[in-house]
Amino acid sequence: MVVADVAALRVALERAGATRTFRGMMHDQRLDRGGKLAGLDQVLRLRTWAPETGSSRSELTWKGPSTVTVTGYKQREELQCGAADSSAALAIFTALGYVVTHAIDRFVEVWQHADASARLEWYPRMDLLLEIEGTPGGIERLIAATGLDRASCLPDALAEFAARYAARTRQRAVWAEAELAGVAPGWCDA
Repeated sequence: MVVADVAALRVALERAGATRTFRGMMHDQRLDRGGKLAGLDQVLRLRTWAPETGSSRSELTWKGPSTVTVTGYKQREELQCGAADSSAALAIFTALGYVVTHAIDRFVEVWQHADASARLEWYPRMDLLLEIEGTPGGIERLIAATGLDRASCLPDALAEFAARYAARTRQRAVWAEAELAGVAPGWCDA
């Protein structure tokens, strides 16, 4: 969902008993080989979490085809493991013929609330988004506890939010910091 008032959302999360567990950069590199994974609606991703203070950590994730259930929840099979050396992991996949097809950089805050998490995401140029993940019950409890508008919580893909941003602002959304060519990214005000 698009967040209009981040200060009010933070207050609502705290009142609901959520705890902030991460604040910093999240860098994603999506990999593919000749479009094979995209053609199967699968994702291979190398993600690096770089906290404001402390050491970075990386993880490798495979995601199966996505589906949206009748009840409106987005679901997909995921397999994930830690990657102690993200540069080496990327080099292995490059040697196997994979290339980075998408880079996504964002400043994030992750909040944990029972069996759901809320992640605020500032992109280089796009709306501030909130992603909620967890069990269906955990998601509903978090939405209710924070007073969020349930109708605004959509299972849409990032590309759909970007398209709406572009239509509304007449500017192309930017997901990768490198695309800004010296312009300050949107998270500078986070």
